Amino acid sequence: MVRNYQCPKCGSNSYERDEIRAAGGVFSKIFDVQNKKFIAVVCTDCGYTELYKKGKSSLLGNIFDFFTG
Repeated sequence: MVRNYQCPKCGSNSYERDEIRAAGGVFSKIFDVQNKKFIAVVCTDCGYTELYKKGKSSLLGNIFDFFTG
């Protein structure tokens, strides 16, 4: 959780947090496996978004992504 968040664009303290997954290589793109995770912090007033790298997904998560498409 982000503490004392202040939007650099509008100065608001209101935000939402979400997770984004993306493919990160040829193998990942071919098999549609999202192995990169990012945390998105979004200002709820103006929509300004910051992304922070979370790390790689687990093997189980990658298998689940492969079968669910």
